[in-house]
Amino acid sequence: MQPPKAAPGTALPDLDIPITTTLIVGGAIASRDFYPGHHDARIARERGSADVFLNVMTTSGLVGRYLTDWAGPRAVIRSLAVKLGAPGYPGDVLALRGEVTEVTADDVGQLLTIRVTGSNRLGDHVRATAKLFLPATEPPRD
Repeated sequence: MQPPKAAPGTALPDLDIPITTTLIVGGAIASRDFYPGHHDARIARERGSADVFLNVMTTSGLVGRYLTDWAGPRAVIRSLAVKLGAPGYPGDVLALRGEVTEVTADDVGQLLTIRVTGSNRLGDHVRATAKLFLPATEPPRD
């Protein structure tokens, strides 16, 4: 699989991810985040939230998935800076949108800077900037 051709201004395909209670709780457990707001709706409501909500590690994983689904299995995420905004609740849809903002290329590959926004009915849930490395050639086959 060849890496995608990218130039500044290249838009990544949109990806809509339904946010479910299972996604929220599973992501919290998988990332060893035992804060009750991520798995106990009663406690989340007692503390002022509408329901359980996505944690930053699950959101970061979803952004990473979005990037590597587009770039392919050889892509390497070199850095990912995320800023959370509106909470992500069950029943929402996380609408991920991305755009390449910078490309540096040499014989080894391309280093892309990609801006990602993930929004839901309450506004922007996440704003992220990623550095994604795409190798120039396929590895040799045995």
